Parts: sequence; C-alpha cells; structure tokens
Amino acid sequence: MNTSTIEKKPPYLMLAILFFGAFVSFLNNSLLNVALPSIRDDFGKDYSTVQWLATGYMLVSGVLIPVSAFLITRFKNRTLFIVSMILFTIGTAMAALAPNFAFLLAGRMVQAAGSAVMGPLLMNVMLVSFPREKRGAAMGIFGLVMITAPAIGPTLSGYIVQYYDWRVLFEMILPFAILSIILAFWKLENVMDTRKVSLDYFSIVLSVVGFGGILYGCSMASSNGWGDTVVLTTIIVGAVALFLFITRQFKLDEPLLDLRVYKYPMFALGSVISMVNAAALFSGMILTPAYVQDVRGIDPLESGLMMLPGAVIMGVMSPITGKLFDKFGPRILAVIGLGITAISTFMLAGLELESSYAYIIGIYTIRMFGMSMVMMPIMTNGLNQLPTRLNPHGTAVNNTAQQVIGSIGTAIFVTIMTSAAATRGKELAASMDPASMTEEAMKQIQAQSLLHGVQLSFIVAAVVTCVALVLSFFLKRVDVSATALADIEKEVKS
Repeated sequence: MNTSTIEKKPPYLMLAILFFGAFVSFLNNSLLNVALPSIRDDFGKDYSTVQWLATGYMLVSGVLIPVSAFLITRFKNRTLFIVSMILFTIGTAMAALAPNFAFLLAGRMVQAAGSAVMGPLLMNVMLVSFPREKRGAAMGIFGLVMITAPAIGPTLSGYIVQYYDWRVLFEMILPFAILSIILAFWKLENVMDTRKVSLDYFSIVLSVVGFGGILYGCSMASSNGWGDTVVLTTIIVGAVALFLFITRQFKLDEPLLDLRVYKYPMFALGSVISMVNAAALFSGMILTPAYVQDVRGIDPLESGLMMLPGAVIMGVMSPITGKLFDKFGPRILAVIGLGITAISTFMLAGLELESSYAYIIGIYTIRMFGMSMVMMPIMTNGLNQLPTRLNPHGTAVNNTAQQVIGSIGTAIFVTIMTSAAATRGKELAASMDPASMTEEAMKQIQAQSLLHGVQLSFIVAAVVTCVALVLSFFLKRVDVSATALADIEKEVKS
C-alpha cells in the first residue's frame, strides 16, 4: 500500500519551487484567449480554426489528467515535475518561434502535455506535506495559485496584445519556465512514496476516446450547434467510451482512475458541488467578457482591467478561506459563498445596455468573492476523507470532472446565449419598419439581442448555483482524528 508519511516540517522551499512552476503553467492557460483575433489576422485563418489553440490545449489536458494518478503513483515527484516543465518549456519556445499556424498549434499541444499533470502533482505534494487538520490553510495557498494565475491572464494579455505582438505572450513566459527547471534541479526533493503499478492500456484508449470525444463535441457545439452531425457523433461515441471506461475501472485490481473514491460520502458530495460550481464559474468567464466587449464595445485591455478586482479578491481570499476552513469546516463557508454567488449571478442577469462601470465591476467582484469561499474548502474536506493511497486518484478525479463539466457548461451557456440572441434579433427586426432599418439600427438590434442572450444565460447560471447551494447544506466536516483515520485505513484493507 502506498502510504506517504506526513512531513514533520513541511518542505517550504520545495513547495515554493512547485508553486512557481505551477503559476507559470496556469497563467499560460488563459493568456491566449484575448490574443486569438490578432493571431487569426497574422496567419490569415478563420476564427473557428484559430479557436483550436484553446480547444486543442483543453483537449490534451483533459485526456492526460486521468493518467496523472498512475504517473504520480509510479514516478518520483521530482522527475515528474522536471519532465513536465521541460515539455512545457519546449512547447512555449515552439509557440514563440512558430513560422506558421500548424507549428503554433503543435507548440500549444506540447505545452498542454507538460502542464496537465502540474495541478494534480502539486496538490498531492501538499496533501502529504501537511497534517490533515492543517490542510485547509495549505490548500488555500494552492488555490491562490490555481485561481489567481488564470484570472490575471486576460488583463495581462489584453495589455500585451494592445501594445505589443502576441508572440510576447510566449516570450515572457519562457525565461520563467527555464528558471523553474533550474530551481527544480537545484532544490526539488522527493516527498511522496511510489510503487510499481501496472498500466491498463485499454483504459487509456477508452479514456482518450471518452473524455476527448465529450470535450471535443461540447467545444464544437458552442460554434456549430448541438444538432451538428460531428458534434452529436463525437459526444455519443465519447459517452459510450466513457461508460465502458467507468465499468472497466471497477473490475481492475489497479485501475487507471480509481473511482472507488466515490464510496466516501463527503468526497462524493464535494465532487458533485465542485462540478456544479465549475459550470457556474465558467459561465461567468464566458458571459461577462461577451457583455463587456460585444454589447458595450469596450476594448480588450479595458475589459480585462474591469475583471482584475475580482481576480485580486479571489487571490486575497483563498489563503484566508483555507484558515477559516481549518477552524469552522466546509459547510458554513460553502453555504455563505454559494449564497453570495447565486445572488450576484441573478444581479448580473439584470445588466442593461447602459449599466455603469461601477455596477459591472462591483457585482462581478462580489461574485468572485463568493466563489473564493467554495472550491478549496469542499475539495479539501473530501480529500481529507480519503486514505493516503487514494490521494492521487482523488485529485485526478476532481480535476477531470471539473474539466469535463466546465467544457459542457461552457458549451451549454454559449448555446443558450446565441440561441436566445438569434430569436430576440428576429423578433426585433420583424417589429421594425424596413425603411428605418439603417446600419445603426442593425447594430442596436444586435446589441439588444446579445444582451437578452447574456441575461438569460446568467439566469440559468444562477439556478445552477442554487442547486449547488442546496447540496452544500448536507456537507459535514470530516473527522481527522487518529481514530477516524485508523477506521478509514481499516476499511480500505477490508
């Protein structure tokens, strides 16, 4: 059995190196979204083609995350981190020097291969480096990296794209990635036990087809529609493969992804709440920029700056929330956080064509404040209930589930927005006198139609958040006393 010992004194220097590498990796995830139009113009591609720079990255990450449990169990954390960062650095250099779009896309895929295991690896190192009763504060720092880095990406990217070339986005990441590798060779140590485990290759095939098919289909649905043949085919094939993957895991002695973690009630409940919350979180990341840029016509840099206070709040609150979790447990934090998130999401559904900057920034920031109180506490509480040997599988399951649900949620919310906007646009156009249909009038109709779509999507997102709020009342704090831990280990052996 893989039982890592709790460090008497957490390896803070080593954790700092891991945090640095993870921050660089996570920051890269959201840097490119704002730059897609500039890349499209430079390479003369259409938007659906350029979108693969984001979609492809997500696909590779989604496919590789389920394998992270095997990698973390089998290989030393030092080796995994160094190899991952080397891959990430090579991909970053390829993207920065890309002579054509195909080379740039290949670079992004290599980047994704390097960064996919970074989150699960760092989380597992945190779990074995701190005693269970102090994990809240530690995971709060992890949340600071995981949430803040992607959140500040759009603001930083907006500034660079507006004043410099998009290649700077990769060029500025490159030296930090190289520094991370140097620091890892210098001071990174192994703190997790490993053991030889067999790799079920058929599970990998089912995982790639299952998760890849669903992620690809949902990503394409936002642009092609749910009725598209390719979308339906890939989602159906992915769903069948995923079903076969799940049933196979329960039959294997050493599954690729041990789904028996869902036998632990607080982990299962926390995972479900996290998935619902992830869908709502992704909705805000998609819908708010759509309103700010396409309805209000605000440029990317200014829109990024409007989102910055929310990112700062999430960064500041994450370690505070971790300490509050250690003291009060997950339920009160989740109930208050999801309550704030639901109310603020309903308020975002009330956005108008002339809503003030202060209102937009204020409500969005309040929503991020609510979100910051939810994710880390419920994930940490669930992981506290798992025996140590299941930590890699627990983190892999959480990351995979959020990736898949985030993708599906994004596609659904975009579909609601575009469908509602198209319907309202036809209604408004039909109600107008054809003689008065000037270019200015058409722009006004487009803005009003898209606003209607954004409003309806936020209403749905608020309802989804209310579902997570109801579930949060059933959360219980995991007893991490020595007796409870002994009972957990005894249960695993039996």
